[in-house]
Amino acid sequence: MTGQEIVFTLLGVVAVGSALLVVTTRRLVHAALWLVVSFGALAGGYLVLTAEFVAWVQVLIYVGAIVVLLLFGIMLTRAPIGDSADLDSPNRWVAALVAVATAAVLVTVLVMGFGDERTPLRDGGGSAEELGSAVFRTWVLPFEVLSVLLLASLVGAIVLSRSDVRTKDDRDRGEGADRDAGRQDGRETDREGER
Repeated sequence: MTGQEIVFTLLGVVAVGSALLVVTTRRLVHAALWLVVSFGALAGGYLVLTAEFVAWVQVLIYVGAIVVLLLFGIMLTRAPIGDSADLDSPNRWVAALVAVATAAVLVTVLVMGFGDERTPLRDGGGSAEELGSAVFRTWVLPFEVLSVLLLASLVGAIVLSRSDVRTKDDRDRGEGADRDAGRQDGRETDREGER
């Protein structure tokens, strides 16, 4: 094995291991931080494959934006930060099994692609010019739709997490309670004035 293949294999092991920790941990914030490690290992894999532009886009978009968006969503919706009983379900082991199966498929494809024949790594479709023309010519509409979807999800998380937003029924109940409390306060001040 060459040095590139060893580094690529180690980065793959780190990515798969941290992905398993994402779906098996009982702490939501720790899951988001393990996701950062997984995305970072993927970016390192892109660097080894000489796709520098894709690697830096991986770091900027996924590590720098998506994970921060997830952490904002966790904090704004007041999700439990510590151990959570909701995260302790048998479904997390199904997710871990799916992650291992996906990793096995990817490893099989890589071994079949680079296995017996010594195919050298070469500069490929990871250059900024080729990717920029693909994104802004072929994929511009899905790119814009995804950005609007992310914006809508962030606005939705903020609206759901606000405590001062109440429905009409809540306001009616609250106004009635405020009036009753005002009457009670008025009676107490009248009693104190009589004394």
